[in-house]
Amino acid sequence: MTTTKKSGFLKKNGLTFFMLVLGIVFLLAQFYTGWHENNDKLEELKQPPIAFSEYICSGHAIQSTFENLESEFLQMAIFVLVTTFLFQKGSSESNPLPEENKPDEEKETPLTKDSPAGARQKGFIKWLYSYSLSIILFTLFFISFLMHWYGSWIDYNEEQVIVGESTLSFFGYLKHCRFWFESFQNWQSEFISIAAIVFLSIYFRHKGSSQSKPVNMPDNETDG
Repeated sequence: MTTTKKSGFLKKNGLTFFMLVLGIVFLLAQFYTGWHENNDKLEELKQPPIAFSEYICSGHAIQSTFENLESEFLQMAIFVLVTTFLFQKGSSESNPLPEENKPDEEKETPLTKDSPAGARQKGFIKWLYSYSLSIILFTLFFISFLMHWYGSWIDYNEEQVIVGESTLSFFGYLKHCRFWFESFQNWQSEFISIAAIVFLSIYFRHKGSSQSKPVNMPDNETDG
C-alpha cells in the first residue's frame, strides 16, 4: 500500500512565499536605485544628497511604491468583481457561460464542519464574508491611493521649494495633472495585461498552471 507524504508548511504555502520574497527583493532594488536617481536629481539642482535611511521615508519613495500597488489592487479588485457577471468564452480566466453550466454546478457548495467561520454565519455577516475578497482588495486600493497621493504631494512640494515656486495644499494637489498621470500610466497597463491573459489563454497553454486550460481542451471550451 502506497502512502502519500504530507506536504510541509513551505510546500503548502510556496506560491505566497515565493511571490513575497520576489516582491521584497524588487522593492529593495527599487529603493536603492530610486535613492541614486533622486540624489542625481538633487545634484542637478545643486542640493546636497540625502542618506538612504532618509530616502525611504521621502515623498519620492512613497509615491513610487504606492502608485504601483494602487494600480495592482485596483486591477485585482475590479477583475474579481466583474468576473461574476462578465464572460469570455474559451478563456481560463472566465467562469463558464450560463448555458455551459451543468445543473449541479449551479448549486452553492454545501456547508461542512471545515467551512470557514464567516460562511457559517447568517444575515449581514454572511453577506459581508461572501464578498470579502473584493471588499478587502478595494480597501487596499484606497489605502494605496491615499499613500500615493501623499507621497506624490510631498515630492512635488519639495521640488517646488527647491526651484522657488509656490507649493500646493494636499487637496489642491489632487487636481494636478502630474498626480493623475502617475496613476493613469499604471492603470492602463494593468487592464491591458489582464485583457491579454484573458484572451491569450483561449488559444495558448502552459501545462500544469492554474492560469491555463488543460493542454488538450478545445479552444472554444471555457475552463472557469
